[in-house]
Amino acid sequence: MPTSLPVRRRQLLAGTAGAIAAAPLATWSGVAAAQAKPLPAYAAWKDADSLIVHSSSTLETKRSAMGSSLITPSDRLYIRNNLPAPPEAIVADRDAWQVAFDGVSTPATLTLGQLKAIDVTTVATVLQCSGNGRGFFPHKPSGTPWKVGAAGCVLWSGVPLRSVIEALGGSRSGMLYLTGTGGEKLPEGVDPLSVVVERSVPIAALKDAVLAWEMNGAPLSLAHGGPLRLVLPGYQGVNNVKYVKRISLSATESQAKIMSHGYRMTPMGEKANPNQASVLLMNVKSWINSPLPVEGGKLGAGTTQILGVAFSGAGPIKRVEVSVDGGKTWRDAKLVGPDLGPFAWRQFVLQANLPAGTHVLASRATDAAGNVQPQQREENTAGYGNNSWADHSLSVVTA
Repeated sequence: MPTSLPVRRRQLLAGTAGAIAAAPLATWSGVAAAQAKPLPAYAAWKDADSLIVHSSSTLETKRSAMGSSLITPSDRLYIRNNLPAPPEAIVADRDAWQVAFDGVSTPATLTLGQLKAIDVTTVATVLQCSGNGRGFFPHKPSGTPWKVGAAGCVLWSGVPLRSVIEALGGSRSGMLYLTGTGGEKLPEGVDPLSVVVERSVPIAALKDAVLAWEMNGAPLSLAHGGPLRLVLPGYQGVNNVKYVKRISLSATESQAKIMSHGYRMTPMGEKANPNQASVLLMNVKSWINSPLPVEGGKLGAGTTQILGVAFSGAGPIKRVEVSVDGGKTWRDAKLVGPDLGPFAWRQFVLQANLPAGTHVLASRATDAAGNVQPQQREENTAGYGNNSWADHSLSVVTA
């Protein structure tokens, strides 16, 4: 709403002053200007004090705003759009939204209202941009320099996609991929495949996939893909297609550029191509959210609670270790809070004594499949998939 923007701008500027006092000086190189940007109109309902506005399509949750609760509030959750958000009109009559299904025995186009009559489920998942942690890459990849805030843990409600496929007679034989197509308006005069948001994942993802119309107990907002979003638990955010208008089961991947050349783990010095690994499942990852460094000040020495989150796309978290000396020694942290399933993140806590001095806090997660969070990032041109525990560590000074 245009009339709310001046108020939001004042809130954002007010929040900036407090953030400067609380954040490390290093984080303010190149970020202070972004802090001055107002919330975009389609996300004006967000909590401006909890977000870094990189651009109208990229909003990051501040590390200090992650909180100590399991579910990320909707008004603090990050935003990443590959295309401008569609007009608000598409959520005016939610049940009228249509989705086409093919690669099934009985291809059909169903309305959201019809989908609601088929089945319903709720799942908690980590939603994370594949570029989360890009800001730590030394070669400064193009794209948003996210640190940790392009991620959150949310509750989705909707219809299990497998139930819809079963209602349409099941999958045709030989189908190897599940493809979702977004409903954003495409620019005129260009090849649709060059810009459309269309992603393919292995057909095995059908087991857990959900067509979600609700997030955190409320109708899915336009900012997060409403009225309907394809949710693929365990997969990086780009595969969770917003404004989904088509679901296709096929023998081959989509030929859209965002699939064939976009979101590939491209080695340094090379150009993206379809032979490189695609950004699909999230890797095992964790980071600490408290205590945080204080610019211009020091934390109180003594006993403190070190809090953070851990998750993996390959399975539930089984162990988190915490170091207060930059990885020289490690102690097992305690997993706390409810376990909301293998796709949600787990909170962890370690009580530690931090005497006066400088301490490098780090966390290292292990999932049920035996994957251990590595010390170093996997170098790649676009800055995807950074789960380095060293990159995500924090240096705090106590007195």
